[in-house]
Amino acid sequence: MPTDPVCKMEINAGDAEATAEFRDKTFYFCSEACKEAFENNPERFIKKTA
Repeated sequence: MPTDPVCKMEINAGDAEATAEFRDKTFYFCSEACKEAFENNPERFIKKTA
């Protein structure tokens, strides 16, 4: 099950409120707010999940 990289909430991919592509990978988000935070600085959140 994917995890929102911003808030760390587990999300069913089919139920995600938003998605974004970054470095050929799809990221799933629980809300538009988390997606916006990610899009403003994706490197910040990628480092946390790596």
